Amino acid sequence: MKIICVLALAGALALPLLAQDKDDEAKVIAMEGAWNQAYKSRDGQALGTMFHDSIVLVDDDGRLQSKNEFLTGIDTAKTSANQQGNPESIKVHIFGNVAIATGVFRQSGVENGRAFVRRDRFVDTWIRTGNSWQCVAASATAILH
Repeated sequence: MKIICVLALAGALALPLLAQDKDDEAKVIAMEGAWNQAYKSRDGQALGTMFHDSIVLVDDDGRLQSKNEFLTGIDTAKTSANQQGNPESIKVHIFGNVAIATGVFRQSGVENGRAFVRRDRFVDTWIRTGNSWQCVAASATAILH
């Protein structure tokens, strides 16, 4: 009987945590969507608030970029040069104040005067800062098949 009471109490205590995880998953998915919108519209200010100052970005060609390097690239890119689409799929895993978002997104645009379409798999790491989330690491890998 004691075991049943302990298990029931443990389950009751875990329910608020599960609800919080679902809320956090939804927030991170919304942040991923906002990132894509800001990227498409070349809104460096919006991106700057989403990124932690010490974010590490690994591009699909292996380049390592800081926050400033990435935002400078956004400011100097031509509007038609690269249009990142919304993720085709996304899954978020919450680990306390850390969230890992994984998924696939499609990129299309113009590179060296030629149109392209490619798909990348991404892994983004977010940390909770107060009531919001900031990305501290982002990586993309081209899907070649």
